[in-house]
Order: sequence, then structure tokens, then C-alpha cells
Amino acid sequence: MVPADAIARLIHDAFADYHARFAEITRRAKTRFETQDWAAARADAVERIELYDQCIAECALRLQSVLLGQAHDRSRWMAARGAFEALVAGQIDRELYKTFYNTLSRRFFRIRGVDPALEFVALDVEPTDAITHPVARHSYAVSEQRPTETFARVLADYGFDVPYAHRTRCAAAIAVRLQDDLAHWGAQPVRAIELLDTVFYRERRAYLVGRVFGEHRFSPCVIALVNDGGQLKAEAVLTRRADVAHLFGTSRSYFHADLATVGDAVVFLRSLLPGKPIDEIYTVLGRAKQGKTERYRTFFHHFAAQPDEQLVHAEGTRGMVMAVFTLPSYPLVFKVIRDRFAYPKAMSRQDVEDKYDLVFHLDRVGRLLDTQTFRYLRFPRARFAPALLDELRESCGHSLSEDGDDLIVHLCYVQRRLRPLNLYLREQKAEAARAAALDYGQAIKDMARNNIFPGDMLLKNFGVSRHGRVVFYDYDELRLVTDCRFRDWPQATTYEEQMADAPWFHVDAGDVFPERFPQFLGLPETQAKALKAAHGDLFRPDWWRDLQSHLAAGDYPDTPPYPDTLRLA
Repeated sequence: MVPADAIARLIHDAFADYHARFAEITRRAKTRFETQDWAAARADAVERIELYDQCIAECALRLQSVLLGQAHDRSRWMAARGAFEALVAGQIDRELYKTFYNTLSRRFFRIRGVDPALEFVALDVEPTDAITHPVARHSYAVSEQRPTETFARVLADYGFDVPYAHRTRCAAAIAVRLQDDLAHWGAQPVRAIELLDTVFYRERRAYLVGRVFGEHRFSPCVIALVNDGGQLKAEAVLTRRADVAHLFGTSRSYFHADLATVGDAVVFLRSLLPGKPIDEIYTVLGRAKQGKTERYRTFFHHFAAQPDEQLVHAEGTRGMVMAVFTLPSYPLVFKVIRDRFAYPKAMSRQDVEDKYDLVFHLDRVGRLLDTQTFRYLRFPRARFAPALLDELRESCGHSLSEDGDDLIVHLCYVQRRLRPLNLYLREQKAEAARAAALDYGQAIKDMARNNIFPGDMLLKNFGVSRHGRVVFYDYDELRLVTDCRFRDWPQATTYEEQMADAPWFHVDAGDVFPERFPQFLGLPETQAKALKAAHGDLFRPDWWRDLQSHLAAGDYPDTPPYPDTLRLA
């Protein structure tokens, strides 16, 4: 019989191997940034996302070969759980180890819901509360007389194999921007700055992340660096929480930050963004499985604390592919695939799953909402509103089973809840509605420039974040831009063709007619005119075909994660 501590050690070492391989991929980000190898950076992002499941599969095979007939012995796993807990007790990142263990136990025993005897469960504990270890950082006092010298030293302390175009000018621009942004703090607003030792990389930028201090208060401080033709420049400084929250948002791809330990960095980042859920911080650091664990823990802790609140239909237009429900007091939605799709949806259940998996691997460029896949979620049946329960039973029966008083959802996609754009436009005053309509056009452009075509561009498939940003969240018809065929709308040559109710010419599945977009977007006339004036190229087939040529050549346009107004002079 294999001792419990040997099983625990095998799983512990497997996670340590995953962590080392994760770090190896992450460290490449610095070289990719220095050499401007953006294609390799995108490939690294996909490789790192796939690494977790790869390491789980490898560990599962080793366990099978070691345990043989004991591989599904509950008593062995229960003993191993205790041994594993003792083994990781002193680790800052012990929660990451426990999540790895949970993933294995769930796969071996096909757990539906939660099994506390086999898994680590802590619905009433905030794991990071026990972390008091300070994350590694640089600290600087800012001289009132010579602030430029301080920021020149800051930039010098982060070594790159690429020179600055002009480090002193960058330092001066940073100093001026901080003085301007924080002038309301007083005559000498900036007294000190501290920045994490670790540089954060994503897409085409490197970020120095920390906080800036005044006499009585502090604010986040993120310095964005770009490699402009082999020379570094400080491009932007972000000090508003809203801007930093957007940078760390759920519609962006994960950072590559070579952190020795993660939990202490999460504690630090929560001091910058106290309103951001802990699960989103773990996720944006690339620890998607831990983010998923924290999302489960925090939701069900809240769910248990609100025993009289029911799960209800999410607001917005009912979808033909997904049934969507929510808990009104908590900002998440749960999306369940329907058994059958109404016309004109012509796809299979597997097609839908593949689209959501594709988005998980894409560069989301701030315009596609991060989605987590959950299997076998267990809810008390009494917590579903009757109308919702009836619909789920009727249209999503293949995704459900019932066990006693519980309803088990076999597969669902969980996203942060946004206000559907079609509802938002009706509710807002003219100026805010116009701004949202224009950002809707910009969202389509941002996605297109990263090889993403939403397919179904109806307003109901987009949402508005709490910071007013338009984000796409319905992926069943999403395609790559390079897989589409953008066609000019044929001109009718006969009276019969002019009067036809349906297209009188052949249309293939991948055909797209940009000139026809305005007819089905559903925007009011004033907003439609504003959209066409600002983003009229979206309705030109040649714009899309030219973009396809660039994408096919690997030429992906740059999409900054902040507006031009935040760029330094």
C-alpha cells in the first residue's frame, strides 16, 4: 500500500514542476518585449494557458501508475489530503497547491458539487488574510527640488537590454504628470513612490506597478513603457483607480509577471484596487484556476449568507443559445447551453463549447469578457425562481440533473455581470448614450485588429462595464477575421432582384456584407449617424479586406489599453 505522505509528496512535486514551467514561460516576456517579437509573445500566452491541464494530466498518469488498484480508494485520498495539508502549511502560496490537489481529486472521483472529505474547502475564510509577508518592492523618497532625478533613478533600477531614447526626458514627463494628476493633494503632492520589483508584461507593453504617496494619502501608480523601434519610452502614467482597474480588468488577457510568490502580490494589488474581487486579481496574474477557486468560494459564501434571495433570469434579451441566470445581489451571470437552438442558429453544442474555448486562448484586448467554465455546480433547487426553474428544465435538460433537493448544473459559463448595451442606451441621457454607441464601434475595431470578428453584432450581445466601457460577451458566432469572406453587396440588375425579400445571390456560411451592418444593429438614428461618422470604415468591405491582409502577414495593429489623453508628452 502506497503511504499517504508519498501520494502527497508526488502531488506537491507535480505542482512545483508546474510552477517552475509557468515561471519559465513567463520570464520569456522580457525578451519578447526587448526584441519586439509579438507573435512569439502571443504563442507564449497560449502555451502558458494550456500548461495547467497538461501538468494535471501528467500527474494523473503518474498517480495511476503508482497507486494502481488504489487510484480510486477514498480512504487513501482522505489520508493523502491530511498529509498534503501538512506539507504545504508553511507556504505563502499554499492555496495554489490546494487548488492543484482539488483538480486532481475531482478528476479521479468525478465529484459533483463539493466533497469536503477529498477536497480543500474554505467558504468562510479569506485565504490571503493570513499573508503578512511583504511583497518585494523598490521604495523612493521624491525630492521636491529634483523629482526628475528620482524618476530617472526609478527607470534605471529596472534593467532592460534596450536603451531609453532619452531617460531623463521620460523621468521629467513622469514627474510632471504625477504633479498634475495629484495637484489636489497640496503644494507638494508627491512625497514617495514604491513599485513592485517585478515588471508586468502584456501585449506590447511593460508596466512598473505600485503606488505613489502624498503626505496623508496614496494612490495607485502604474508606469507604462513601450519599445519604440529598439528604444524605450515611458508612454503613460496611470494614477486613477478606474484606469488601473481597467488595466487589470476581466476583459484583458493575463499579465506575464515573474513573481516568486503570488499571494503576497495579490495582497499588495488589493491595496491598490480595494473594489476588485480577489478572484479577478489571481486570474489576471495568469492563475486562472486559482481565480476560479476564489470565484466559487466568494460566490457561495455570499449565496449562503442570503438564504431568502432567489436565482432569477438575467436582465436582457433571452438568448437562443444560452439560458442566463443570476443572483441579483452578486455581480455574476451563469450561462447554460440550451438543448436545441432556434432558427436561424445553425450550430451544435460542441461548436458553442469550442467558441468559448477559443476566446479563452485569444488576446481579449479589453473587449471580450473573461469566462470561467464550471462543471457540476450544485444549487438548492428551492433557490431558483419558479419561472427560471421551469425554463431550465424545459430547454436545458441535457445540462442538468437533480439529486434530492439539489439541482446540479453539469456545465455552465460564468462571467462578470454587465449592463446589456441595448438596455444601457435606453436608460442613459443623450451624451452618455452617444459615447457608448461610439465605444461600441471602437470595440468592434479593437477586436477586428486582433483577428476577432464577433459574428452577431446585435447590441444585446455587448455589455457596458461599471467604468463605461463596451465589452462583447456572447461568443457562439465569433470567428477569426481571417476566416471570413468580406463581400461587396451585389447590385440588383433586374426589377425582380430589386424586389426580392431574400438575397437573390448565393451566400456561403463565411460570407459577411459590411455595407448591411447598419440595417440590423438596432441603433437609434442619432446614434447610428454618430457611429457612421466616427467609424464609417466598419461598413466598407475594403477596410476589412485590407485588415485581413495585414493579419495574414502577422501585422497586428497596436491597441493601447488606455486613451490617448493618458499618454505622456
